[in-house]
Amino acid sequence: MSATTHDGEARTRDGLTLSYTLHPAPAGAPRIAFVHSLALDRSLWAGVTAALAGRAEMVTYDCRGHGRSGRPNGPYTTGQFADDLADLLDHLGWADTAVVGCSMGGCVAQAFAAAHRARTRAALFVDTTAWYGPTAPEDWAARATAAREKGLASLIPFQLTRWFGDAFRSAEPELMARLTEVFTANDLECYEATCAMLGWTDLRESAPSIPHPAAVLVGEDDGATPPEMARALARLIGDGPATVVPGTRHLTPLENPGVVVDALTALLDRAAGATVGEHA
Repeated sequence: MSATTHDGEARTRDGLTLSYTLHPAPAGAPRIAFVHSLALDRSLWAGVTAALAGRAEMVTYDCRGHGRSGRPNGPYTTGQFADDLADLLDHLGWADTAVVGCSMGGCVAQAFAAAHRARTRAALFVDTTAWYGPTAPEDWAARATAAREKGLASLIPFQLTRWFGDAFRSAEPELMARLTEVFTANDLECYEATCAMLGWTDLRESAPSIPHPAAVLVGEDDGATPPEMARALARLIGDGPATVVPGTRHLTPLENPGVVVDALTALLDRAAGATVGEHA
């Protein structure tokens, strides 16, 4: 790990330990909090944080039930995950931040931005949705059941093809191996609880209250949260159309980190001239 980063632990209001990495920057630099996707960890953002090193003070962390953070029993809610992020910001002494989330992390970021408007300087939602649709509870329950009956390793072929295009998978065997290790190291109970959370998530009512500037980014070939879901989220937020990234599937921060960096840089430039929590 780079000598310029610092690993730490924060306590949430219910006593959970959150494991995080702080990426420092000079005084006055913008602040960014990153929230990862289901069953992965903070390393999802490695390419993005490397590109922004020294330009922003950043925190990446493992959500409850994931990575090196505490793994309490469910049930879980996106509101609970959003409060975890607020507690982490309190620990860091951050009054506000730009928040960026991918997939599950995008749902958490939406919940945070709507519930903690004054603390949200900007928001970027990547490969995510406000609502997975009318069959979501059953669909996510089936995913959890498959993991329970066959093991998390049995889901890897599905996950890798869901996450990345064929060419990228072939070109990045070490990354595929590392993500497989992270995914299969998950606690099954926590995975099931998080699947249930996503199945019941419906953030459509609160999405219009998300402060601007905010943006939505989605892979053109994303089969998990397809472009139409991203467009629907962008319409609810009301701060411009979703940006569709050609040749990318569900984990744009890994498959095409430069696009995320560009989108985030544009958001921060807009936020620099806005009042914190302002809704355009």
